[in-house]
Amino acid sequence: MLFSELPIDHRIVKNLSTAQLSDLTDIQAQAIPHALLNKDILAASKTGSGKTLAFVVPMVNRLLTQRALSKADPRALILAPTRELAKQVYGVVRQIVANTTLQANLIVGGENYNDQAKLLRKNPHIIVGTAGRIADHLNDKQLFLHGLELLILDEADRMLELGFVEQLAIIHSQADHRKRQTMMFSATIEQAQIKEMTTVLLKSPQKISVDASNKPHKDITQIFYFSDGVSQKDEQLSKILRIVNQEQAIVFTATRTDTQRITDLLNTLHLNAVALNGELLQNQRNQVLQDFSKGRFSVLVCTDLGARGLDISNVAQVINYDLPKFPEEYIHRIGRTGRAGRQGSAASLVGKKDWLSFQAIKANYLDDVNFGAVDGINTRFTGIKARPKKVLKKVYSKPAKIVKKAPKATTKRINTMGSVDIGHAPIKRQARKIENNSDDSRPDTED
Repeated sequence: MLFSELPIDHRIVKNLSTAQLSDLTDIQAQAIPHALLNKDILAASKTGSGKTLAFVVPMVNRLLTQRALSKADPRALILAPTRELAKQVYGVVRQIVANTTLQANLIVGGENYNDQAKLLRKNPHIIVGTAGRIADHLNDKQLFLHGLELLILDEADRMLELGFVEQLAIIHSQADHRKRQTMMFSATIEQAQIKEMTTVLLKSPQKISVDASNKPHKDITQIFYFSDGVSQKDEQLSKILRIVNQEQAIVFTATRTDTQRITDLLNTLHLNAVALNGELLQNQRNQVLQDFSKGRFSVLVCTDLGARGLDISNVAQVINYDLPKFPEEYIHRIGRTGRAGRQGSAASLVGKKDWLSFQAIKANYLDDVNFGAVDGINTRFTGIKARPKKVLKKVYSKPAKIVKKAPKATTKRINTMGSVDIGHAPIKRQARKIENNSDDSRPDTED
């Protein structure tokens, strides 16, 4: 199906054509028609499926074709879990609203708060931001959502993982009216928290599921390598990583320290690498992403900070130097390649410390596991075998003999009622002897 076949404003079709976008992906073909009818949407789709346009296109079409509820308040709010993803979504929004009267602003943490307040006073039609910073502006009365027409949550599962439940509740309460349309996109819609949030935010939503199993793309070739440790991982990385025809690669590590160390290692091999981690200031992070997206660097070395929000079609290879702690992050990591119908490859180095993570990834997402070997490198580690559970034998013992207890000896109680108290101690006085005073015993007297 083509975008030109949808009942949308011609300016949107023109902007999509300028961006060389003509065919709808599966999630777009299923979500956009329902969203155009102002229905609430609950959609599950894998990374890189084109879900951003699935909510941006119907959003912009509504704003262009329907009358605003309020002239002062923003008409649409898009929430993303991270600053990087919010910036990516903001870039798509700007493409689609080009040459229209609609104005969009980016409101995320790490940027100057007062400058953002000035932008909000200009009453933008669309706001793309992170839940934390939006809630801050609401609490400070810098932003009002009484006239909000569309509330869109991108990667809602990730927002819940990052602990934005309270902020989402604040945003919902500020724009809780019957005319609001809500669209929620998530990697999965089966989590208990997602279901709970759905009952609060959505009204009779249209449920859409595209590749709900969250399996990796068929366009991504996956391979794993055993590794004996950090020094061997460095050697393996230098041989696995290959940049061909100006393609790019992303290397994921577990720690911020390793991002810079590996970047320095790759630069000594003339691979033109750059590091991205949480220690950088927001403007520095923005500059790194901008330089990488423009092809000024061939390799991006980052933590899970970059696992979501990077939409760069030129990334041909993803390497997991360390496996993530949570298995779902593996899907989002390798989803940085194989985008927009292109082929990609994902290589993972599995050491002793990565084994539990590998087992979790295998149990949840992998049907077949392909282990390879790097030429010239021999590894001793080949996995950890599960220890067999010990079977406890039942020990049958003879029944214990019943020993009859001997009866207690009875003691004769002493009657103390007939005693006489003397001082503080009861003493039984002996009976007094009575003398015989008969006549025979009297002394003789004279008559």
